[in-house]
Amino acid sequence: MDVDRVFKALADPTRRRLLDALRRRSGQTLGELCANLDMTRQAVTQHLERLEGANLVAIVRRGREKLHYLNPVPIQEIYERWIEKYERRHLKALSDVKQKAERGSHE
Repeated sequence: MDVDRVFKALADPTRRRLLDALRRRSGQTLGELCANLDMTRQAVTQHLERLEGANLVAIVRRGREKLHYLNPVPIQEIYERWIEKYERRHLKALSDVKQKAERGSHE
């Protein structure tokens, strides 16, 4: 997995909106994806190409149509590598320590 490509793809709000649309209903055409965005087909195509380059979107051809599918695997890999270790219970424990320290310094 090319992590830099994934993070760069996820950095753009339009691309995140496209991924959200595909999360709600995978297998959409370019026209369907464009319907909810106020931008040209060419601009949406460029965003989809960036997502495909990061392996976040897979394309399946059906006749003349290209269907776009969400590929959540790169996001899962990021979660497993960087986020999973900081599960909620760990963050809660750190938050508790921080709050106690802050209360102690104000007394």
